[in-house]
Amino acid sequence: MFLVGLTGGVATGKSTVSNMFRELGVPVIDADAMARRIVEPGRKAWKAIRAEFGQCVFHDNGELNRAALRTIIFEDEEQRQKLNRITHPEIYKEMCWEAVKCAAAGHQYIVMDLPLLFEAGVMVAYMHKIIVVTCEEDLQLQRLMEQRHLSERDSKLMIGAQMNMDQKASMAQFVIENSGSLQDTCEQVSRIHVNLTKSFFHWRVRLFFGVAIGGLVGLVYLISKKDKLPNPRLFVHDILKL
Repeated sequence: MFLVGLTGGVATGKSTVSNMFRELGVPVIDADAMARRIVEPGRKAWKAIRAEFGQCVFHDNGELNRAALRTIIFEDEEQRQKLNRITHPEIYKEMCWEAVKCAAAGHQYIVMDLPLLFEAGVMVAYMHKIIVVTCEEDLQLQRLMEQRHLSERDSKLMIGAQMNMDQKASMAQFVIENSGSLQDTCEQVSRIHVNLTKSFFHWRVRLFFGVAIGGLVGLVYLISKKDKLPNPRLFVHDILKL
């Protein structure tokens, strides 16, 4: 099994592409879903956010007030970095655990949906291939305003907080242009999927782990056998007594 990173800009259509991979039978691990999970009331990240940002970013029922928190972090780089330091390690833990379960199920590859893959940089080295979803800038702004009911100012702040799309595309092995029809996007996804399924990289990964596990089992066996062998000194002593 190998990992494929899926990233892009906010409102470029990354979720649409994720769903297309799911329809092809490919497991997708969504960082946004993990991010929602780790800030559930009582969890480690939830407690850290409350300690760092105060009650003002929470609703009365204890749930995180994302709108209030977004207002703070998108206008203050330092505050955004504080939030990232709290949430990113917990998100990666959740994603890695999900990846282990997918590997145990025998999947050839997994799509890791990571909006801030390049900005955070932590997971880039673990990706065998990276896909970037792009679209025209005006369309991205329009989609963001409509989908999240944000003002133009807030939408531009959110877009500006992420890495430039051209820069992201230059670091990817595959780029999906999502300014056209759904059919066009679907065809691009299908071509990438065919390309990835032809890869033999997952066999090399399995061989590596197979050898590693086999070596570990062999070592445990040898140690257990050694423990059962008679002490050589005692054996010689018994012979001399005869």
